[in-house]
Amino acid sequence: MRTESRVNTGRETEPARGKGRILVIRGGALGDFILTMPVLAALKRSFPDAHLEVLGYPKPASLAVAAGIADGVRALESRALAGFFARGGELSKEWSDYFAGFHVIVSFLYDPDGLFRDNVRRVTKAQFVAGPHRPNEGAASHATEQLMVPLQRFAIFDADPVPRLGMQAAGATNAPRLVAVHVGSGSETKNWAEENWAELLATWIEQTDWRIVLVGGDCEGERVERLSRALPEGRRRIWFNRPLTELASDLASCAFFVGHDSGISHLAAAAGARGLVLWGPTNETVWRPLSDRFLTLRHAGGLARLPVSVVDARVRECLRGA
Repeated sequence: MRTESRVNTGRETEPARGKGRILVIRGGALGDFILTMPVLAALKRSFPDAHLEVLGYPKPASLAVAAGIADGVRALESRALAGFFARGGELSKEWSDYFAGFHVIVSFLYDPDGLFRDNVRRVTKAQFVAGPHRPNEGAASHATEQLMVPLQRFAIFDADPVPRLGMQAAGATNAPRLVAVHVGSGSETKNWAEENWAELLATWIEQTDWRIVLVGGDCEGERVERLSRALPEGRRRIWFNRPLTELASDLASCAFFVGHDSGISHLAAAAGARGLVLWGPTNETVWRPLSDRFLTLRHAGGLARLPVSVVDARVRECLRGA
């Protein structure tokens, strides 16, 4: 038998401080999930004894469990959920029972007509709060701050907007220094040219004793392969398609990280790494990694005109101050 445990805030109901079950639903790519982590952290701090679960994609959502801000993950990829996105859809008993097991549901799914919201309300008495699927690109506030606005329903104001994984570094950063680079992103418009990366890495091999880590996944696999062939075997490592919790720990152990506006850059920043993002056309105010250990570098003429010499100088400057 399900036990209801709620208190009245004067706005809407919320789980009592000592009990309750909260579900946060978040789809999207790695960066989208990391930008939503402050929501989970704020809920966990406000309701420390509540069970907080994530319905999302297991790979990025596993980061929240590792960080101690979620108690469990359930996979969003289920055909049985399809009925919840249709008007008058046939609702799976399994999923109906699942949603009925929560007191509060906070959803960041794309649901322009409210069909998912209305169908979930058919099967549960939980308070349903809809958050933005995607932050406003033209806003003057960071994405994490926009995503946290729905928490005001629970009298949660001024919570920490910085995504924090609290990862332990995989190892000490002894000389020669380990410098990680992520040479891709989800969009070619946000990528520095491959020939620029090749020139930069060749400069580091020739002029420093740094070891280079090439970070990548399926999107940049061929690029990583081509760039790696030009690096001496003893000076290179390749971290390809690594589990995200493992990769976060590894990135935290590096002396420095260089990447694009991508989920991997947000992962490195949330892990506590020091880094530099080569910025392209997106709104920096909204999308930059929110970390005082991360810098952005851009060119007035666009990313394609950002010189290799400028990137090289900025990285060396940052490492001299380490």
